[in-house]
Formats: sequence, C-alpha cells, structure tokens
Amino acid sequence: MGVNKYQPHVLVLLEDDANRQLVNGFLLEVDSISKIQILHEVGGWKKVLTSFRDDYINDMERFPQRFMVLLFDLDNQGENRLEFAKTYIPSHLTERVFILTTLDEPEDLKKAKLGHLETVGEALAKDCRDGTDMTWNHPLLKHNEDELNRLRKHVRPILFQS
Repeated sequence: MGVNKYQPHVLVLLEDDANRQLVNGFLLEVDSISKIQILHEVGGWKKVLTSFRDDYINDMERFPQRFMVLLFDLDNQGENRLEFAKTYIPSHLTERVFILTTLDEPEDLKKAKLGHLETVGEALAKDCRDGTDMTWNHPLLKHNEDELNRLRKHVRPILFQS
C-alpha cells in the first residue's frame, strides 16, 4: 500500500541493500508508518540521482506535500559527490529533498561496532525523534548535520507523533 499523495508524506530512494537495512531499522521507530514509502534499490549512487530526476521530479511538482530522501554512499568522495548530487535537485524543490549518506559504505558502521545495520537505523530514528545526536555524531555520519537539521524541521512532524 502506498502513501496518500495529498497528505504530507516521505519517499525514500536508496542505493542498495545495505541502505535498505538501515531504513528497515529506522522504520521500527516511526510512529506514522503509513506516511513513509521505501522505494526500490537502484544499484548505485548515480542511479539514485538519475532515478530521482527522471522518475520523481514531476510528481514532486504535482504533490507539494511530498518530501524525498535520497540515501546513498559517499565512497570517501565527500564534498565532491555531495555537491554533484545537489545539482540534480531543482532549486524550487531543495526544501523538500534531503540527501543522507554514509562517509564510505554503510557496512563500515557495523565495523565501527555500532551494531547491525538495522540496529543503527533504529538508533538514527530514535535520535531524530528525540532530537539527540548520539548516533548521528559518529564520524561516518556527522557530515549529515545540516541535512539532519532540515529533516527535523520538515519530516520529523510527519513521521513522529511526539
């Protein structure tokens, strides 16, 4: 079942299965599960961007209550990749599109002893809900701080009741 396109909702477009595992954990903490839809894995960070551009921009324009999260890995390309990614987002949609990334690969979060990816996703959701940064402050995720602040402002009220 999909989200109601005429009510505030969030779509998540992700790169791969590791990102899906993060999102699955995040969903365990979401209060309004009917307001978020996880889209297909597209198989690469550039494919996330081109899929967003080719498949979702028109609907973003038609449905002003839609927010979009693009979830992919930076593969240690940092600012260069992020700046490139932002060029895919039309200026009139920047307030409703969020780019969240891991510094390298999501699997590195497991190696850093943060737990399984679903556990990490659950901890990230708790941080979002509670306004804390315990997991988001990890060196592999801290670069998301600006996006996280924007997410808290726009998306948190949609997904979390409290």
